Amino acid sequence: MNCPVCCAPMRPDFIVHGHDVFRCDSCQHRASGPISSTDHVSAVYDDSYFQGGGAGYRDYPSEERILHAHGRRYGRLLRGHTRPGRVLDVGAAAGYVLQGLLDEGWTGVGLEPNRRMAELANRAGREVLVGTLEAPPEDLREKGPFDLVTMVQVVAHFHDLRRAFENAAALTKPGGLWLIETWDRSSWTARLFGRNWHEYSPPSVLHWFDRAGLAGLVSQFGMRTRAQGRPRKFISGGHARSLLRYKLEANALTRPLAWTTAVVPEHLPIPYPAEDLFWMLFQAAGKC
Repeated sequence: MNCPVCCAPMRPDFIVHGHDVFRCDSCQHRASGPISSTDHVSAVYDDSYFQGGGAGYRDYPSEERILHAHGRRYGRLLRGHTRPGRVLDVGAAAGYVLQGLLDEGWTGVGLEPNRRMAELANRAGREVLVGTLEAPPEDLREKGPFDLVTMVQVVAHFHDLRRAFENAAALTKPGGLWLIETWDRSSWTARLFGRNWHEYSPPSVLHWFDRAGLAGLVSQFGMRTRAQGRPRKFISGGHARSLLRYKLEANALTRPLAWTTAVVPEHLPIPYPAEDLFWMLFQAAGKC
């Protein structure tokens, strides 16, 4: 397969959960694949992803307070770069991050492949359309164009990165912004643990970026870097416990330690190590 970032050939590097992780010798991007786009989204992001634990969520609705606060933090961060306008929140799930942005003065919609999550959002008064950025629903274009496209913990899940960004560019106003948060492949945590890094978890996570690679990729779609940093992020104790158990049980050497996750308090907000993440704000051409 060819690298989705620089188009150079990729080679298999190691195997995680039965899936090959490929490495680009040119830009060092990591990707899992090749992926069958026909079945991938429905198979991976069904209801069990939001309720079944493992690499997904143990109980997604219980994350509402934490995710809502995360959206509000980004809403406040954006004040230093633009006035609130119309936003498209990609991978919105039940719209908790979207609600945080709405509370900070933005208007707009979400996009989510899981129908049950979208219905949960819509019942709460948050407009979330069913679909993906690779294959957006027809009525999404009627909702745009958008001043801001947010992709918070989403780009690593795209099965067709280039098509997703092509569609995002078409939905963005001249001078509009993209806010992207994702895991950092160059973090010391990732380098320390190597193939055992907790975010190497295909088939849910398919891409592992560093800042230079992400900036280089989106520049091919007319976006330039405006700002960047590390987010203040929390996850619930229940979610942390589920993720830890999933990783420990996947390895015969660490499997006996899986029981220790039971000591993590269920509803305790746990800081996620910011060193393991980054956010970047990009701006489309057309505005000084």
